[in-house]
Amino acid sequence: MPRRRFGELEQTLLYAVVFLQDEPEGASGPTIGKLIAQRTGRSISPGAIYTALTRLEERGFVSSELGDPTAERGGKRKRLYRMRAAGEAALRSAETGLARMAQLARARS
Repeated sequence: MPRRRFGELEQTLLYAVVFLQDEPEGASGPTIGKLIAQRTGRSISPGAIYTALTRLEERGFVSSELGDPTAERGGKRKRLYRMRAAGEAALRSAETGLARMAQLARARS
C-alpha cells in the first residue's frame, strides 16, 4: 500500500493536477507550474515539479501519458498528468487531518 502522507509541494501539485486535468491544455509540467505561480505567487523550478510528479506517480497518486505532438513544441509530445483514486483519497485524508488540527487549535484560543 502506498504511503498516503505527503508534503506541501506534493499536495499543491495534486490540487493543480485536479484543476488542470480536464482543461484543454491539460496538466503538464509547464501548466502546473504556471498555475501554482499564479495562485500562490510561488515559483517552482521545472526540475522540482517533475521530480515530485514522478514520486507521486510511483506512489500511485497520479498517472501520466504522452499527449499529441504539437507544432509549438517542434513536434514533441507533452507528458500529461491525471489524478488517480488513491491521490483523491490522500488529499481528502490530508484535508481532514488539517481541519481537525485547526479546529483543535481554535478551541484553545
